[in-house]
Amino acid sequence: MDKTDLVYKLACEGKPYFLSRPRRFGKSLLLSTMEYYFLGKRDLFKGLALETLEKDWTEYPVIKISFGRSSYETKENLLAVIDNILDENEKNLGIQKNSDNPSVRFDNLIHSAYEKTGKQVVILIDEYDKPILDALYTEYEEPNRQELRAFYSPLKDCDKYIRFLFITGITKVSHVNIFSGLNQLDDISLAKDFSSICGISESELVQYFTPEIEELAKAQELSVEEAKEKLVHMYDGYHFTHDIEGVYNPFCLLKCFKYKDFGSYRFESGTPSFLVKTLQNQPMELTNLVNGRYANENQFKNYDPDSKNMLPVVYQSGYLTIKDFDKETRLYKLDFPNREIEEGFLDVLLQKFISVPYDDVGLEITNQ
Repeated sequence: MDKTDLVYKLACEGKPYFLSRPRRFGKSLLLSTMEYYFLGKRDLFKGLALETLEKDWTEYPVIKISFGRSSYETKENLLAVIDNILDENEKNLGIQKNSDNPSVRFDNLIHSAYEKTGKQVVILIDEYDKPILDALYTEYEEPNRQELRAFYSPLKDCDKYIRFLFITGITKVSHVNIFSGLNQLDDISLAKDFSSICGISESELVQYFTPEIEELAKAQELSVEEAKEKLVHMYDGYHFTHDIEGVYNPFCLLKCFKYKDFGSYRFESGTPSFLVKTLQNQPMELTNLVNGRYANENQFKNYDPDSKNMLPVVYQSGYLTIKDFDKETRLYKLDFPNREIEEGFLDVLLQKFISVPYDDVGLEITNQ
């Protein structure tokens, strides 16, 4: 699927960006696409929109930071990963380590890359929130937060050396603002122009996956139209703003095509520890979460670990999505995106926390 026109649009606007998406939506793949674009690898984009949109193909120094490679239950783990990240980037850019202090090294990396190449630096940060989420409700949560805030502090004063900055994560944590110096950070998580930058839309499904749909239909003894309807029912329905085409979770959709079966693949790949730990520490009232809950943007956009509001957690983890929007009241309707998520949430997650026999729980939950 060609999303490179959206990458070009972001690059042209050139703002520092933040994007929140649930797990398994292709955030890391998006950053890899950006990385090779800014490295000037034109050959990799043959036949894609970017090949003709971009005229110059300038090679920029790229600093890539990913926290998806490890777990961060202690501050020592976090510092070790930061050290490895800086080592890799210094090696790639041919820059000597100048300090044992992570923020000093990061500052030197940015300045030295600029001075060495004469070009502004591109900085791509993947899963920025994992070191905080891994340590939630432990003694290491605040130390990890402080270390990250210190590590990213050079970004505040390096604006003139930065060509492009893009940050991704599952959550947008409100008062844990580790990017406090970046007041101009543009959050595109609910932006209509970029709603399909991760995920597979219905039109893309038909354009790129018709042979796979036909094979799936044959294996399931369905017509092609019946197979399409079941795909919609099982995996479609994610909306990251209102009045736009929904998107499929790409991980689940591709698993379905691979095995030619309508399985619950998202939960087979694991339940987010962030969601489980939050549910354990902050009991929730189901009537406030599911079956058509209405909320304003501030109630589900930012997660505050000190708050009892579970709505941002469930929404940002991908278990609720935007289903409708009332322009007069500015209220969003949130509900399960599809059958896979509804059944997984009720069958897998709730059994971890209910104290009555599952058969007595029932599945009719109303929103008062």
